Amino acid sequence: MTTTATNLRSVAMHWADLHETVGQPAVVNGFGRGLRGYLAALDDAEEQEARLHQAAHLRTLERDPIQLGVRPVPVRLHILDTMRTVETTLIACADDIAHAAQRAPIAAPSARRTAIAPYRTQREADIAAADRRRTQQLAHADLVDPRRWRYTGRRTAPHAALWLLARVERAAGPCRRITEDEGRRIGVVAAGAAERIEQALDIAAQRRTLEQRHDCGGAIDVHGGEGRVPVAHCTGCGRVWAEGVIAA
Repeated sequence: MTTTATNLRSVAMHWADLHETVGQPAVVNGFGRGLRGYLAALDDAEEQEARLHQAAHLRTLERDPIQLGVRPVPVRLHILDTMRTVETTLIACADDIAHAAQRAPIAAPSARRTAIAPYRTQREADIAAADRRRTQQLAHADLVDPRRWRYTGRRTAPHAALWLLARVERAAGPCRRITEDEGRRIGVVAAGAAERIEQALDIAAQRRTLEQRHDCGGAIDVHGGEGRVPVAHCTGCGRVWAEGVIAA
């Protein structure tokens, strides 16, 4: 459960970072931009060329540049895709757990039909009215309880992550304790969401062996991530490549 809680906190904490990153232009020609960027530069040359041709074609279809209007801001699509996938998965998990573990709101009291069952005294009527008011207040408080998961309104990845975190940590609320199976389901979803976000933001340590091999025939391992400068290492001859450094 500790790992699950850590992953859910990571999702909630880094969601703002994804929002800030999604509109930033991608950095080009920079070894120090992280392992993902370095590998993309090695592996995606053909894809980049295709995007350039597509962009040139789209520019021919654009409106006259002298027309007034706001141009769309370029976005980093892989960040946007990550956000959509993570949010959809977390919300679906919260929906399922809430459906199984969250109790229904307290029912509001119905008025007594005094024409059929009249009160015997005014005091009895006053006591019944006071009881109805208290029950109505409890029902309303239970209905709007911020600890209650809702199927409309505020349905975001951070809110779903924090609500699931409360279930994992068995916090108080209008829910029973989750079962072991439900805890495992949350753990799988949380781990996948945290991993996607860490990869998108390049804040996780990564290692990959390139398909291309060195001139000596050895495999090339690339290490990086967590904001560090990527380093490539030949497992055959031991040669090392880093930003501004080449060592035999």
